[in-house]
Amino acid sequence: MKPNWICIESVEHLLDIFNEKNHKIKLFFKHSTRCSISSMALKFFESDWKTADDVECYFIDLIKFREVSNKLAEISGVEHQSPQVIVIANNEVIYHASHNSIDVEKIFNTI
Repeated sequence: MKPNWICIESVEHLLDIFNEKNHKIKLFFKHSTRCSISSMALKFFESDWKTADDVECYFIDLIKFREVSNKLAEISGVEHQSPQVIVIANNEVIYHASHNSIDVEKIFNTI
């Protein structure tokens, strides 16, 4: 089952996500639509995904919204990569990986 992606299309939306008072885990997937490695990583990620009610899944299209990715790197302290997953709980990074290191099972073991 694919994650219920919430697309982030502005820095303001990203900042709103970080200012929300809910305690859900936030997962960000950075994807480059021009990169075959990114497309493959997304395909594998989505095929391995399990339902998780306490995780909000955010999708960032790097080609259209690079400034959002840059701001996420600044906020999280995680250097930009593509493709990349960053998982944040209580405003702290608890998991991040890029390229072939993105592993849904490791994410679920972390959360």
